[in-house]
Amino acid sequence: MRFINREEELKLLEHEYKKEASSFVIIYGRRRTGKTTLIEKFIENKKAIYFLATLQNEKLQIESFKNIASEVLDDDLLKSLNVDSWDIIFKYILNKTKEKLIIVIDEFQYLTQVNSSIPSIFQSIWDNILKNKNVMLILCGSLIGLMYKTTLGYTSPLYGRRTAQIKLKPMEFKNFKKFFKNSDNIKLLEFYSVIGGIPRYIELFDESLDVFENIKNNILYKNSYLYEEPKFILKEEIKDPITYFSILQVISQGERKIGKIAAKLGMQTHNLTSFIEKLIELDILERKVPITEENPEKSKKGLYFIKDNFFNFWFKYVFPYQNYLETGRYDYILNKIKSDFDIFVSFTFEEVILEYIYDLDIPFHIYKAGKWWDKDTEIDVVAVGEDSILFGEYKYWDSPVGTNVLYQLKEKAKKVDWKKGKRKEYYAVFSKSGFTKEIMDLSKKDKDIFLFDFNDF
Repeated sequence: MRFINREEELKLLEHEYKKEASSFVIIYGRRRTGKTTLIEKFIENKKAIYFLATLQNEKLQIESFKNIASEVLDDDLLKSLNVDSWDIIFKYILNKTKEKLIIVIDEFQYLTQVNSSIPSIFQSIWDNILKNKNVMLILCGSLIGLMYKTTLGYTSPLYGRRTAQIKLKPMEFKNFKKFFKNSDNIKLLEFYSVIGGIPRYIELFDESLDVFENIKNNILYKNSYLYEEPKFILKEEIKDPITYFSILQVISQGERKIGKIAAKLGMQTHNLTSFIEKLIELDILERKVPITEENPEKSKKGLYFIKDNFFNFWFKYVFPYQNYLETGRYDYILNKIKSDFDIFVSFTFEEVILEYIYDLDIPFHIYKAGKWWDKDTEIDVVAVGEDSILFGEYKYWDSPVGTNVLYQLKEKAKKVDWKKGKRKEYYAVFSKSGFTKEIMDLSKKDKDIFLFDFNDF
């Protein structure tokens, strides 16, 4: 896998490594985000013991860790020792090396599943052996819920001992593009709408093919890598997958309000809350409120969206149709996808605009940006500063955008109460396919109007 981006994470790891004191870093995040690749890049040309935990017997894992350590330290005596506890190995290692040593336990959550006392064991190892020594301990894991519970949560024996933590998230579109030689923003946006910023998934998509051929080859074929990927991920994280799958399917079909989601599932709203909270914890779901809300947590306008692009695609187009796919009716489902794919991509278009908006040439410092809505009006993009506000509309159309879109946006903006009468207003239109001469002439005369062609991003 090519190493792209993650400069900020590497910088943090290097900072921890260069400390004269010991350091203890937790790295976690969903599967395939590149955690192991990040670690491999970081430990290049450094003395490091890298151990990948599994679900096998703990004694066998201790033996495996000991053998890896003996090779790194070039110590045949350690290899010959009969050791059955983690702390003895760590004590030996620290007595045998004077230079800075990195110790990595990858997929740490598997150790905790094999032995529930592992967090307490590693608490003792840190407190009594590693702390204040010339060592850097990294615990890395993919099961977000379990990693948080066993290393970061208040009830964990390891709570409060870390010196840093990294929650590795999927790539944003800006860095997603770096994986490809192609500079066609529209084609790459289509790819991004389907697979999101997960490095392992990005590697699967062939840029010489169009998005639909890639979908068919890598997702729809029942033996392809991504065909059941969300099932594998969710089943590792949760105990009752059926309810979670149903929630995600309903949201992927366009239901956003918790009451309507509950009604679709035949459940009481209060019975849905714990499932929703778990999906948010796993970074699969997110709750959004209108950007101008003063108390987002208490807002009654909250709507729920699938945060992960691939999960959103899979629950919309794969999960409901697996009976067809199991019998090889790939083209039938592919035609369903094609029939409204532009609409599907347009929602990702909005998210990408919000990603770029802080970098655009706008005459005020943006404090926050997002969507705005009330009962009967929706504005795609609203960005607020201290006393200034930008209202934006995006159009994922195959034809140029004209002045009618701008005039409609100005009318909708009147409904937003934020600092009304005291604010400086600006307007922006974002287009997939350029603009008419009329609206371009208007923007040249009016410095409060901005036009952004996505192909120029």
